[in-house]
Amino acid sequence: MIAKLFTTATAALALSATPVLAQEASIDRAPAPVEMQSEQLEGQSGGLLLALLAAAVIIAGIIIAAGGDDDEPLPTSP
Repeated sequence: MIAKLFTTATAALALSATPVLAQEASIDRAPAPVEMQSEQLEGQSGGLLLALLAAAVIIAGIIIAAGGDDDEPLPTSP
């Protein structure tokens, strides 16, 4: 009986103290440092090249998937 009362009291204290402790632990977050400025990014076209390459791969995959053998008839329902 005493153990049950002690456990209940401890749980109630923990549940009520958690939000108070969380408010005290507020930390001021600093922004991450920026390595490159926007002026330095003007000459870099790697993103455009990567996008074109990805589009070519997707189109090639569609063409390969759609280009099946015409020798085999398509399945039909009875």
